[in-house]
Amino acid sequence: MGLDKVVEKPHERLATHLAGELADVNTLIRERMASKHAPRIPEVTAHLVEAGGKRLRPMLTLAAAKLCGYDGPYHIHLAATVEFIHTATLLHDDVVDESAQRRGRPTANLLWDNKSSVLVGDYLFARAFQLMTDSENMRVLHILSNAAATIAEGEVLQLTAAQDLKTSEEVYLQVVRGKTAALFSAATEVGGVLANADESVIQGLFDYGDALGISFQIVDDLLDYWGSDKTGKNIGDDFRERKMSLPLIKAVAKADDAERAFWTRTIEKGKQDEGDLEHAIALLTKHGALDETRQVALEWADKAKAALSTVPAGDINDMLSQIADYVVERLR
Repeated sequence: MGLDKVVEKPHERLATHLAGELADVNTLIRERMASKHAPRIPEVTAHLVEAGGKRLRPMLTLAAAKLCGYDGPYHIHLAATVEFIHTATLLHDDVVDESAQRRGRPTANLLWDNKSSVLVGDYLFARAFQLMTDSENMRVLHILSNAAATIAEGEVLQLTAAQDLKTSEEVYLQVVRGKTAALFSAATEVGGVLANADESVIQGLFDYGDALGISFQIVDDLLDYWGSDKTGKNIGDDFRERKMSLPLIKAVAKADDAERAFWTRTIEKGKQDEGDLEHAIALLTKHGALDETRQVALEWADKAKAALSTVPAGDINDMLSQIADYVVERLR
């Protein structure tokens, strides 16, 4: 048996460490996604929730609460809240992006229809807000409701930033902070708040989640051009959808007139021909855009690990640090 079949990945080790709590979260998710009057709701949500995702975001909430010594029941509710918000955004994203595949399986909008995906996503957002009120903690409500608004804001900003060659790295970071990092940082921050941890600890948990989420998204955007069978994405999806992700922004900034004309045709005007993706990847490689993007992802992973210095030491802290390394492992 090869070594890679024996060694557990860090998020799997964390899942083992939190197995009891995760089982409770899954039970609560199944209970709350039920609907007496609309059987399509559990059908659609089960398709996505049971699709074998890592449950990374709810795990971060459980880990942060446990790390800070929390011994009440409400970290289970908040972890389920985080997963519901995440699942709702995935349902909406797949409609917006007209996606046909998610985690290697057909998307809900393909199996059912766009209306079902949007409305079930709305239902999950509503369920998320019901769940977060169970803790009766106003600061927790503030953090998670802000995150939900920030995610939506990030998605709308991406709509306007996509297909615009003038999109800057600053705007890209704002999009990533909105659509991805906001839920990571909220997931970790609420664990500390629930446990009444010191403000320096809560800030450290927030900074860890923020940097981890940014690194996570940059890696995802980079692998869209580098490719990996682990992503469940087709190579070039972002190019076909004309998204101004970081590798593209870096390449456009260094483009000569002929290259800029190529980017204008393929990204701004959406006129893409056979071989354009390969040419795009060649330009990204020529200008070092892929290597530079890789370096940015590694820097954010390092920031995530550095943020844990204000957080209580121990096994969970170590595992969170290893998760930051794992996110960028495929780039090393």
